[in-house]
Amino acid sequence: MLELKKELRAQAISARAAAYAVHGAEASRRLAAHGLDFLKVSPGMIVSGFAAIRDEINPADLMLWLHAEGCRLALPVMVGKGKPLVMRAWTPGDAMDAAAWGIAEPLPDKPEVEPDIVLTPLLAFDANGFRLGYGGGFYDRTLAKLRAKKPVVAVGVAYDEQRVDAVPVESYDQRLDWVLTPSGPLRCQSH
Repeated sequence: MLELKKELRAQAISARAAAYAVHGAEASRRLAAHGLDFLKVSPGMIVSGFAAIRDEINPADLMLWLHAEGCRLALPVMVGKGKPLVMRAWTPGDAMDAAAWGIAEPLPDKPEVEPDIVLTPLLAFDANGFRLGYGGGFYDRTLAKLRAKKPVVAVGVAYDEQRVDAVPVESYDQRLDWVLTPSGPLRCQSH
């Protein structure tokens, strides 16, 4: 299974880089144009995004739109290998820390929050809602922890070109409920 994931990860990194080269910043604007209306987002809801790195699709424009709509925002903070991410409150313009792999994170004085919606980066996704990440399991542990406390909607954020027929699945993998791409939202097939 690990070898299969490793091969798919290499292919997915190439596919994402090619999609980024074609779509660039326009993909971020198209995500924001779709918004999260398909989830009936309302003011006060907490949405956790992420600070894009390398050629990840950038949810920044979507996060700005959500902020303008009255949503409370959060970004993930890594607290250690093998541990779930901590989601800290974030507002556009906040000072940020530079963490591992150059990922921007909210400062430690920002309160921890439990999001209603988690926007999730990925390398590849399938119609069943399984995602392939970088292999650290951070989002799987985070979603499991959050879902044990309350209903949480996981939305993968990706280029259309990142869709694959099937992602290899492990017992601990957490499903996405939706994937938002520049061409629109895709509801993942039910369990």
